Amino acid sequence: MSMMYDFSILRELRKREGLNIADVSEKSGVSAAVISKLERNQSVAELETLYKLSRVFGINCADLIALAERSSAHKVTASSHKTNGFNFSEIAYSNVRCLFGKAKAGAKASKPKIHHDDFELCWVLKGKLMFYLPNETIELNAGESIQFDALLEHTYEAIEDCEIIISHIKKSNRY
Repeated sequence: MSMMYDFSILRELRKREGLNIADVSEKSGVSAAVISKLERNQSVAELETLYKLSRVFGINCADLIALAERSSAHKVTASSHKTNGFNFSEIAYSNVRCLFGKAKAGAKASKPKIHHDDFELCWVLKGKLMFYLPNETIELNAGESIQFDALLEHTYEAIEDCEIIISHIKKSNRY
């Protein structure tokens, strides 16, 4: 039996919805025996079966397959760079890029590297940061954050020594 997919996720989805196997069988038209075998990874699922089961849980078939896909951790090592007085440590994956930055008061980073079609989130951990967008200026204090379309021209200015986290989140994978 292939262990590439773990359909025990069906049991978790079923329990989360307060359903038993008979309920899922009735709603999907898939036999209780097939559902039970899938939940115990004793059977290989057919695409049509997965489609019918996914509808019971209000998700699409691709999402159900993604949930069942055997996950493994993906370890990366941070890289570092400096940009106009901001010192950054950065990690990146296919759908998100996270930067931890430190800057002394007065550091100002304008026109950061060209961004892809991402959302950008900036969270101030310490200090104070002035944030400039084309039609607004926003002061961010420790504990505050902002999210915006990264394609907009923007500038970060450290009003006080600060520490920040910046995340770039691909729009297609934003949630």
